[in-house]
Amino acid sequence: MTLDEFFQENPRAALAFSGGVDSAFLLWAGIRAGAEIQPYFVKTPFQPQFELEDARRLCSLVGVDLVVISCDILADKTVAANPPDRCYHCKTRLFSLLKKYAASKGFALLLDGTNASDDAEDRPGMRALQELEVRSPLRECGLTKEMIRERSRQAGLFTWDKPSYACLATRVPTGRTILPADLENVELGEKRLSGLGLCDFRLRLTASGCKLQVPAEQVSLVLARRKDILAALDPLFCEITLDLRSREVKD
Repeated sequence: MTLDEFFQENPRAALAFSGGVDSAFLLWAGIRAGAEIQPYFVKTPFQPQFELEDARRLCSLVGVDLVVISCDILADKTVAANPPDRCYHCKTRLFSLLKKYAASKGFALLLDGTNASDDAEDRPGMRALQELEVRSPLRECGLTKEMIRERSRQAGLFTWDKPSYACLATRVPTGRTILPADLENVELGEKRLSGLGLCDFRLRLTASGCKLQVPAEQVSLVLARRKDILAALDPLFCEITLDLRSREVKD
């Protein structure tokens, strides 16, 4: 099945929209196929502000209105406790909310941007999508991340080379309670580091501070800008360490 065929069969749907590579391309492809796609962005403390800004920018470019729904996900005690399957509980809460809201607006079908490269066994949140009957057209049509990036580039979408981004909750060690202040510090710290030229990195919390993980090719940049990095992060964290193993994982 191609995406055009999918949207011919499903010409009206709501879309869980993050502003990332996958959901951006899916939105563009659905509109291009003539379908009525309503994007929804669920704003929680887990999403940094730039993700919402990117989502709004993309929707503006393709000519659709973005609906933003706020959710205090940390009010869910199970999610806040941060167990190994936190993502499952989080996705269940968020997509249940989104599905109910979309249905109230007349959208019986809810889509998400999961692609064919995503490993279901390594993503507890995908179980929640299956249970809630959320459709993933990119995955169903066999489109991998690499294919989506290339097609996005050809379509002129600014998201085509956007680094993959996992929610801020992934910066908190499993089993450690997720606190709003910790998320705020991580978001601010990563924003400052981006301003220093770093990209596709992670700032993860440790018992006494934070650990910076960067791709191998950026280690030299970190060392060259050591003083600037310390100045940016010192007000936020007591201890700042660098992981000498290169960051190769998706989250």
